Amino acid sequence: MTDEVPDLRAVEGDPLILRASGAWTAVHAEALESLFDRNAGLLERTRRFRIDVSAVSQLDTVGAWLIEKMTRFTGADQAAAVTNLAAPMAGLMQEMHGLNRSRPAAVSSGHRVVAWLEMLGRTVWASRIDVIEFLDILGAFSAALWRLLRHPRSFRLTSTVYQLSLVGWQAVPIMALITFLIGAIIAQQGIFHFRRFGAESYVVDMVGILVLREIGVLIVAIMVAGRSGSAYTAEIGSMKMREEIDALKTMGLDPMEVLIVPRIIALVIALPILTFIGSLAALYGGGLVAWLYGGMSPAIFIARLHEAVSVTQFEVGIIKAPFMALVIGLVAAMEGLRVEGSAESLGRQTTSSVVKSIFLVIVLDGLFAVFFASIGM
Repeated sequence: MTDEVPDLRAVEGDPLILRASGAWTAVHAEALESLFDRNAGLLERTRRFRIDVSAVSQLDTVGAWLIEKMTRFTGADQAAAVTNLAAPMAGLMQEMHGLNRSRPAAVSSGHRVVAWLEMLGRTVWASRIDVIEFLDILGAFSAALWRLLRHPRSFRLTSTVYQLSLVGWQAVPIMALITFLIGAIIAQQGIFHFRRFGAESYVVDMVGILVLREIGVLIVAIMVAGRSGSAYTAEIGSMKMREEIDALKTMGLDPMEVLIVPRIIALVIALPILTFIGSLAALYGGGLVAWLYGGMSPAIFIARLHEAVSVTQFEVGIIKAPFMALVIGLVAAMEGLRVEGSAESLGRQTTSSVVKSIFLVIVLDGLFAVFFASIGM
């Protein structure tokens, strides 16, 4: 009966006998804890004891774990034992006896450099999963794009235009402002240092080449990764949490075609446009500083810029933009699909999306720099 109050009485002797009785179940958890606390001091002073459970009417995991907990007071299996255990209860006690028996792995006390190298190696080895998943989503995107090319009517134009408005048109003010400031800062620092050598005019070359070839597209891509990439991850992750993606699959729709392809295409279209606008804003900022701070008139700045910069510099920057947009979109989608059922997971994957996107954008920019230098651009 579950209403039988549990009890535990000590019978002095060698070994000490503890006679358990009543229902040792979760219903009487509070009474069982009280019994344990009352006898804890006696068990600590006793080297050997036996727990007689012949009078126990019912036993569940709570009671079994409490009995097992008492047998572990001595630290030796032979010093404490459970006697008169009924057959139906033996299996449960056996399970409790093997619970939490493994010792925690010893912490290595080796050299810090060795430990750091080990951690680095494990991190690099674990990154192979990211590479595999990135290639997987790249393949899925390519397959979905091929299906859309074969069946253009299934392309979601409305969704793509809407996403283009979000990541393109609405991003123009902040992109123009930041690149304007970047161009102004580069020009100010260039004039400040070149003035020592009487070569202020070379600041136009530096601003033009840096902005059109490297800084313009890189700054815009990093900002897009932080602004739009994180938004994509949060949106897709929220849909994953609310099982909306599973609902799309149930309705026979491909989440790649419905959610991811329009977003990535919008990014691929928007990033070159934003790069063009950002480059113009940066050049304008550089020209304004050269005029107000360096005393170089706008006509001279434009003439010098025309001599120093060729169309090739502009082409190098614009060619990079679609590839960077593709990487940002794929990483954002990959991390969004990784989100599990908690807000913590959503925040973690969103942060991971931004960090990985920025890292890959910088790596891609370096690879393009080597490639263009090798072909003479």
